Amino acid sequence: MSDPVNPLPVRAAKPRFRFASVDVKRGSLFALLLLLAAVQTGCVHRRMTIRSVPSGALVKVDGEEIGYTPVSMDFTYYGTREIILTKDGYETQTVMQKVRTPWYQWMPLDAVSDNLLPFEVTNRHEFTYQLQPKVVVPTEELLNRGNLLRSETQIGQ
Repeated sequence: MSDPVNPLPVRAAKPRFRFASVDVKRGSLFALLLLLAAVQTGCVHRRMTIRSVPSGALVKVDGEEIGYTPVSMDFTYYGTREIILTKDGYETQTVMQKVRTPWYQWMPLDAVSDNLLPFEVTNRHEFTYQLQPKVVVPTEELLNRGNLLRSETQIGQ
């Protein structure tokens, strides 16, 4: 075929199916990755339960009141927590409680367990504390101790 204005022969354009199929494959792969990112459910749910004997003690974890025993709370980081339990008639108990890291949360496994697992992992920690009854010192004994301390300081002992 030749064009009367242009004497050079005109060739028909070849279809670019090869490039189109590569673009379709790339687009499909990208869509699949987006779908996987959107539906990923892999994560670790961390939960701590604190109990006391007797129950009903006010619990503070790292200075924040979380409720009365038995009580549960979610947390993000492992490590040592300061737990304070208070209840009328019992000694206030302060504990530096270590919350151990499970093996699947060690680096680099944590990247898989936090992001790529197709299900949720629940990590539970349960702590139970025995509260000690408050020792009630009779008023007379307290006054005697106070007077003894006062006299020792005046004498200079």
